[in-house]
Amino acid sequence: MAQRRKRLLSVESILDAALACVDDSGRLTMADLAARLGASASSIYHHLPGRAAIIEALRERLGDEIGPPPMDGSDWDAQIRQWMRSYRQAMAEHPNLIPLLTEQTMTAGTVLRGYEQIVTLLTQVGAPAADIALWISVLDSYALGSALDLAAPDEVWHADPDTLPALAEAISMAPRGRPRADKAFELGLNALLAGMRDQLGGSSAASVS
Repeated sequence: MAQRRKRLLSVESILDAALACVDDSGRLTMADLAARLGASASSIYHHLPGRAAIIEALRERLGDEIGPPPMDGSDWDAQIRQWMRSYRQAMAEHPNLIPLLTEQTMTAGTVLRGYEQIVTLLTQVGAPAADIALWISVLDSYALGSALDLAAPDEVWHADPDTLPALAEAISMAPRGRPRADKAFELGLNALLAGMRDQLGGSSAASVS
């Protein structure tokens, strides 16, 4: 009887399988990952040291998709706007991954270098040093929440017009599905960036590179 050939593993094949596990079930265990790969857990450890390292490598992969702010000399808020759009889109493709990413300390170099450029932008427009990490948290929260909203069902709310007439009318006037999520994201992003400009002393549209 011919022996079954063992599947050759690589970091990329492990990450592909890990992302598929998360997309399918919203969780990642080494046992589930090994079963999907048709390999032993010990063979996975030859390539990546454990679950936390796999999650961080997935963060790195998404960071490559998002990319850093353009740093192209355009207005600082335009650069942040472009980065936020990319951030939301990349995360929205894998919403089940978001809770796993937020449960552990971030070490992915690509992602941290993107934040380094955000720090540079905010420093150049006069943000107090003590507030910059807080602004990064605000941007993170908005992008991740908007990514989850993009994965929401077409009918986000169901309101009985007899008992909730104002809400029912508001819902009826709004678009559904992706158009609603996109319009809500842009509306909120405009408000967020306007608030940042106000907090930074009205330093709008300062060109930085």
